[in-house]
Amino acid sequence: MTRTLYLFGSAAPPVFDVAHVIEDAQSRGWDVCLGLTPTAAEWLAEGLDGLAALTGHPVRSRYKRPGEADVWPAADAILVAPATFNTINGWALGLTDRFVVGVVAEGIGKEIPLAVMPCVNAAYVRHPQFEQSIATLRGAGVRVLYGEGGFVPNLPGQGRAEAYPWGSALDAVDGLVPPRTPDGPA
Repeated sequence: MTRTLYLFGSAAPPVFDVAHVIEDAQSRGWDVCLGLTPTAAEWLAEGLDGLAALTGHPVRSRYKRPGEADVWPAADAILVAPATFNTINGWALGLTDRFVVGVVAEGIGKEIPLAVMPCVNAAYVRHPQFEQSIATLRGAGVRVLYGEGGFVPNLPGQGRAEAYPWGSALDAVDGLVPPRTPDGPA
């Protein structure tokens, strides 16, 4: 009686902790499917087989070919974390050239519960598109974990991957989709 979580990570330093995050999500009753942006997949290339073994599902960073069977179960929720400046803006603008962004863009229309936690520095958030993208995603019903209670940007070069609030991100998706019991949702 598990829930299925698509955990999507971008190329930001907290992605190196994704194995621990998967284990935490699994302990909360989630069946985790891991998707990565192409650069994040490159960063984690040496550990992808281990991450696939940990989740029991292939790690994906590319779209499947037309006609290929989907190798993942349907998502009950999607968490995009860490979400870079590029991922957030691409999603908000509907630029679906990357698998991760395409799935979450479509997820809005499919009404899949979605949460995103940025991982951007204070210089990026000063770009005018960033706040517009955050507002667009919030307006589309995405739970955006940015600011107090979520991710607070740091000065360029001063971020600490170990301080990334993964627990808050998992708490958010737990709040979006309650744990299942043998009789249905809790």
